[in-house]
Amino acid sequence: MHHNTPPHSLWFEVRRTLQLAAPVMIGLVAGFAMNFIDTVMAGRLPEKEVALAALATGGALWSAGLMVVIGTLMAVQPAVAQLDGAGRHAEAGATTRQGLWLALALGLPFFLLVYHGGKLLHLLDVDPAIIPVATGYLQALAPGAPLMCLVMLQRFFSEGSGHTRPTMYIGLGGAALNIPLNWVLMYGHLGFPALGATGCGYATALVIGLQAVFLAAYLRRHRHFRPFALFSRWDGPDLAELRSLLAVGLPIAGTLFVEGSLFVAASLLIGRLGPMPTASHLVAINFSALAFMIPLGLGSAVTTRVGNALGRNDPEGARHAGWVGAGIVLATQSLSATVMLVFPMAIVSIYTGDPEIAVLAVSLLSLAAIFQLPDGIQICMAGILRGYKDTLVPMWVNVVSYWFVGLSLGYWLTFSRGLGPAGMWWGMIAGLSVGAVLLTARFSWRSRRAIRDGLSGRSAPAP
Repeated sequence: MHHNTPPHSLWFEVRRTLQLAAPVMIGLVAGFAMNFIDTVMAGRLPEKEVALAALATGGALWSAGLMVVIGTLMAVQPAVAQLDGAGRHAEAGATTRQGLWLALALGLPFFLLVYHGGKLLHLLDVDPAIIPVATGYLQALAPGAPLMCLVMLQRFFSEGSGHTRPTMYIGLGGAALNIPLNWVLMYGHLGFPALGATGCGYATALVIGLQAVFLAAYLRRHRHFRPFALFSRWDGPDLAELRSLLAVGLPIAGTLFVEGSLFVAASLLIGRLGPMPTASHLVAINFSALAFMIPLGLGSAVTTRVGNALGRNDPEGARHAGWVGAGIVLATQSLSATVMLVFPMAIVSIYTGDPEIAVLAVSLLSLAAIFQLPDGIQICMAGILRGYKDTLVPMWVNVVSYWFVGLSLGYWLTFSRGLGPAGMWWGMIAGLSVGAVLLTARFSWRSRRAIRDGLSGRSAPAP
């Protein structure tokens, strides 16, 4: 298709973006539900305080490793989307087979990080009462680490090819399996010993293994994937292709790390203020994280739409897809913000009955409502730029926005100005807003340049 082909109609683009995004959003919410289920079921154990703390500290280590895995393997999605848009399906399959080498290379260090996580918790000065339970949980979970690398590779290939339902299937299937497996292994039913938090680790690893097997079978059998010939042969490592994937993927991993570290640091700093502010912050940030699954799913869909358009050498179509995606995100985030402003007590009552925590949590939810728009826009713009394989500049934008603006302003407002947890939230809002503005400017410039040059993002790499 020639690059000056008029883009699809607005409603076509909205419909196609939502068709791609809806299964991803459902799958992400279901994945989020797995953590919620683990927390609720650990809260019913006899030694619930230690079990919950073990899941929180162990889960933080797992999440840190997972950010690197997700970011690096996410490079497969825009590569497949661009090749799919160009009709080069066999090449997209070959690129994904190279992604397998990346997944295998990431799997071993991820396994070692999780398996030996207990030693790291000692170094981090975690309460000695928590460490043995957290170590048991992490060692049980460790076999799931390399399997999770395979899950993510297959997921990003599938999403890049424009078929997002597998993400939904594994999310819903995982959440449904998690409950009976936890019930058997944590509490000791059907002749199994009661393993507590360790049982939760085994259950999660088993679910991840089943997801990896299901995805492989689905990708092998479903007719949508036949042109890609993904399983047609075994390829050795191609260093040029691996370098190309890493050039896109490592900055995404860096971006996710920077963003994740802002939220982890915010929680740790608020933790200095005592249990009441920490509990209130947990309520507001947990509900925000649930709402975040919507723009995260949309961002993934827009990566595919933009990559497809660039692959068929249609930079106007790519720009159109990007702006339509941003418009959809503005609408969904406005809805999330309205829910938080209108029903704060109803939301807080899901988490706690404590009136003191509830009052502070309600005040933080009003800040979480403001937080929705910049948070949604920045993640959508990052997704659009991934479609252009433009990931290095967004990483540096996030470093400036989250560390230099968000964290430092939040720290100053919380501790120097005495605003309490609200100070940290204003810092996060400022950081996300700066990120949203800078990434939007980057997309506007990048897309205009692609149209002017008449080249796709693949043949006109970002500086």
